[in-house]
Amino acid sequence: MMKFVIIGCGRVAERHAEHIFNKGKLLAVCDVVKEKADVLAEKYAANAYYTLEDLLQHERDTDVIAVCSPNGLHAEHSIKSLQAGFHVLCEKPMAISVKDCGEMIQAAEKSNRRLFSIKQNRFNPPVAALKKIVGEGRLGKINSFQLNCFWSRKTEYYKDSWRGTMELDGGTLFTQFSHFIDLLYWILGDIEEVQAFTGNYLHEDVIAFEDTGVVIIKLVNGAIGTINYTVNSFQKNMEGSLTVFGDKGTVKIGGQYLNELEYQNIDGYKIEHLPAGSTPNNYGNYVGSMSNHDKVYDNVIDVLNNNASITTSAFEGLKTVEIISKIYKAANK
Repeated sequence: MMKFVIIGCGRVAERHAEHIFNKGKLLAVCDVVKEKADVLAEKYAANAYYTLEDLLQHERDTDVIAVCSPNGLHAEHSIKSLQAGFHVLCEKPMAISVKDCGEMIQAAEKSNRRLFSIKQNRFNPPVAALKKIVGEGRLGKINSFQLNCFWSRKTEYYKDSWRGTMELDGGTLFTQFSHFIDLLYWILGDIEEVQAFTGNYLHEDVIAFEDTGVVIIKLVNGAIGTINYTVNSFQKNMEGSLTVFGDKGTVKIGGQYLNELEYQNIDGYKIEHLPAGSTPNNYGNYVGSMSNHDKVYDNVIDVLNNNASITTSAFEGLKTVEIISKIYKAANK
C-alpha cells in the first residue's frame, strides 16, 4: 500500500485525503496553522506536524508527498520534499514563476524522484473526447478558438487568506483558471504571440491583481483565438467553455466547468456515448473544477508501481505557468 503525506491542510487537502484514504495510507499532514493540521490528522488517524522540516525528518517511510500549500509555496515545499528523497504530487499551479518550475524539475532529476503535476480537467469526458478527435484530424485544420471562464469569487473568498496576494496567489489565471490554460495548450498547442488587457473592477481593495481579463492569442500552428475570463459573474459561476473551429467541424465544450458537450457539427463524425463526468469540487462557499483527483491518484500509483506513463508531466506544468506569465507580461506592457 502506497504511503502519503499532505503539506497544507486547506480545502483541497480534504479532497486529497479522501482519495488517499481510498487508495493508500495517509501517514501525516502538515500545516503552520496547528488547528487545521490537527483536524485533518484526527479525521484520518494521521500524525500532525506544524513545520515541513519536522515532517521530513520523522516521516521517512513516506512514498509520496502531496503539496497542497498556497501557490507561492509550491516550489519551496516541492524542492525540499524531493531533496529529502520523496516523490511529489503538486497541486495546480505547479508554481507562479517559470524559474521556480525549472528548479523543481531540476530537483526531481537530481534526486531521481518523480514530480507529478495535477491537471484533473484532462479527465473530463468531453475534454478527453475533443483531445482525441483533434489528434485524429477529424476537425481538419484548426483555424480559431474561444476560451471563456466566467466564475464568481466574492470578497469573502479572499478575506483573511493567502488568496489575492501577489506573493502567495500570483493572479486569477494561476488560482482560478490555470486548468483552462493547460487544456488550451494540451489540445491545440503552444502560443506564439499574445496581447492582453486586464482590470480589477469589483475587488480593488481586496486583491493585488486583476479580476477580469481579455486575451488575444496566435498559436504556433497559426490558429487565432481569445480568452475571456472574470471572477465577477454575478452571484454564481456561469461558464467554463472551449470552442474550437476547424475547417471540417466545430465543437463547443461548456457547462460551468468544461463538463458538457454543448455543440458539435463535424463532417462525417459524431461524438457519442460520453460517460458521465464527476461532480465539481465543492469548497463550501464556492465550487471549483470537476473532481477527478481520484484518476490523478490512480495514475500516480500506476506510474510508481508499474512504470506506467505519467498523465501530466512536470514539463507540461511548466508550460502552463509559462503561458500565464506571457499573458501577464503582455497585459502589463
